[in-house]
Amino acid sequence: MGAEFFVLLGFIVFVFILFYFGAHKIVLSGLDARGKAIADELAQAAKLRQEAQALLASFDRKKAEAEAQATAIIAEARAQAEQLAKDAAVKMDEFVTRRTRQAEAKIALAEAQASADVRAAAADHATRAAEIVLRTEAKGSAGADLVSREIGALKGRLN
Repeated sequence: MGAEFFVLLGFIVFVFILFYFGAHKIVLSGLDARGKAIADELAQAAKLRQEAQALLASFDRKKAEAEAQATAIIAEARAQAEQLAKDAAVKMDEFVTRRTRQAEAKIALAEAQASADVRAAAADHATRAAEIVLRTEAKGSAGADLVSREIGALKGRLN
């Protein structure tokens, strides 16, 4: 018998002693504990992944809502700007129309005043001319009465 036989026999005895004292149970329980720890870590990782996906979906929803709100705000601002421009145009047209009417009224008033001034000037000149003619033609107290009376009547008719 050789040395290999004794090494084999020693190895078998060693394995039997380990088996007798329950070393295989200790090794298996250690492996089971390690497997359970790994399974727990995998479960925890899966849970964290689900939470991260839910959080990402929540952020995507919030982003979409924020973009929708921004679009709505921009649309509202544009609508308000257009309405303000329309209102300003209407007010400007009203202002121009009102100013045109005021200017036309002032022009009409000035024309009426100028016409009245021309009539008054014509009446004064006609009165003076009539006075000069009557003084040269009508002399005496009868002529003076006639001139005074006619001058008064002429002023009344011209005004």
